[in-house]
Amino acid sequence: MRLDAAGRIPQPLRFVPARRPEAGVLSPIESLSPAWDETLRLLFRPLIGRRWMALSLVCLFLGGGTSTAAFQWAFGTLPMDLHPSELLLRLRLVLTPHLSLIVLAVVLSLSLILGLIYVRCVLRFVLIDAVVKQDIAVGVAWKSLKSSGRSYFLWLLGVVGGILGVVSGAIILSLRFLNLLREAGHPWWVASLLLVAELVAVVLIGLLVAILITLTDDLVAPLMYADRISPLAAWKIVWRIWRHDPDTFLFYIVLRFAVSMGISVAVLFVLFPVLMGLSSGALVTAALVILALRMVGLAWAWNPVTIFLGGLALCIFTGLLFALLSVVGMPGQVFLQNYGVRFIASRVPSLRALCRASAPLGRGR
Repeated sequence: MRLDAAGRIPQPLRFVPARRPEAGVLSPIESLSPAWDETLRLLFRPLIGRRWMALSLVCLFLGGGTSTAAFQWAFGTLPMDLHPSELLLRLRLVLTPHLSLIVLAVVLSLSLILGLIYVRCVLRFVLIDAVVKQDIAVGVAWKSLKSSGRSYFLWLLGVVGGILGVVSGAIILSLRFLNLLREAGHPWWVASLLLVAELVAVVLIGLLVAILITLTDDLVAPLMYADRISPLAAWKIVWRIWRHDPDTFLFYIVLRFAVSMGISVAVLFVLFPVLMGLSSGALVTAALVILALRMVGLAWAWNPVTIFLGGLALCIFTGLLFALLSVVGMPGQVFLQNYGVRFIASRVPSLRALCRASAPLGRGR
């Protein structure tokens, strides 16, 4: 065994993790534990039905608390084929001869879409308020946070609208360029290569928009809530912290999407037997109603009364479906919001102080 310069036996090398420059700063993995604890505390300690219903309603407007795939799969369990393409074709045939109906349909559609986006923006801050305060009061939070939601709504319209405008302009110019290539007699593979490049660019832009909105919901909106600042000012704070430690933020993005995918898969596993049972129950109920009518000498026929009853039953079933989706998926959405809040709060004193103020006495953070 070799001795060192002082004649002593050298000590084995030990790995000493580097200290973070700021005390209390949580890594993406370390943020999972407090997010899990605060989610359990909000939902189950104690278990309050009113709180669950309010959170489920909020998460329904925020996306149901689960992925879009879960919603699409759930709508496939409806006990009827809605034929959306056929319905759209009939609607177009009705609207085409009437310009006023077309304008009215466009205005109503845009109003509905913008209204839902506005509600989503305000309810995002309602969810953050519930996560920070460990309680929810939708009416009070809506009134106090409406200005922040409006600011987020205008920022979202500006950013997404600008991106869509640039993408639309690029597509129009590329189509014009394709026509020039055909007229000039260039090989077919040049046009194909351009179309593939456009498709890849659109996919990447869509991914960047999704990441931008996710980071805004997770990290920027909590700062807007804590400091009552604009989205641009909050993004400047996040960007300054990002530049200080870019690897940590990139790891947060990867881990956040991995956790989101895991939650979506878990929700689908829960929803599969429940929704199948709900759909089977609806079919059995409809069959029993028709059978009971036949036993008393009546036959089911479509008339204004039965159309109303059928539509009412379908509305009730759809309402139950939405309620089920929101209730089952709500804990996952609350956890993801908690995750973002705990991660960024460890780096921003104002938000950290709000989170500590809602902590139980004697509990360290």
